[in-house]
Amino acid sequence: MSIVTKQGDSGATGLMYNRRVSKCHPRVETYGEVDELNSVIGVARAAAAHAFIRDNLLLIQKDLIVVMGELATAVEDLPRYTKDGYPLVTPAITSKLDNWVKEIEAQKISFKGWAIPGTSMSSAALDLARTVCRRAERHVCALHEADQLKNNEIIVYLNRLSDLLWLMARWTEHQDQPNPA
Repeated sequence: MSIVTKQGDSGATGLMYNRRVSKCHPRVETYGEVDELNSVIGVARAAAAHAFIRDNLLLIQKDLIVVMGELATAVEDLPRYTKDGYPLVTPAITSKLDNWVKEIEAQKISFKGWAIPGTSMSSAALDLARTVCRRAERHVCALHEADQLKNNEIIVYLNRLSDLLWLMARWTEHQDQPNPA
């Protein structure tokens, strides 16, 4: 089976359960933003010199697939989605992020002033991922405000993830250069 289906040639794409919408539909824009975030996190993972960052970013990427699946499902199809065994974003997923935040903050890494991305390739990639995460979060909030998102935990997850990515960037700078500027 070819990746080329030609079904999108008209400017429409399929959500879960073959519901067709425009490729510029807000739901498609939103899960597209999360897809971009997943790719940028992949770049950050590839650039990471430390196993702590690489390993946790891989786990985050796997959770982002859960986020994308839920976002790619119309609200009216969510009962079928869960009945079919697909997972939703839950507080347990967010709790993993909270635990990593606590782990990094326990190391008493100091931050002075505004962090300027670019101290290292790894920290810059994490900062880029953070900004893409914030953009995805804004799109998710817009879906929620349009009553097209029932699970607020996705907003909480992305908010926490952007915080974690910022901390990971600072942690990386600290590991690479004990006295970052």
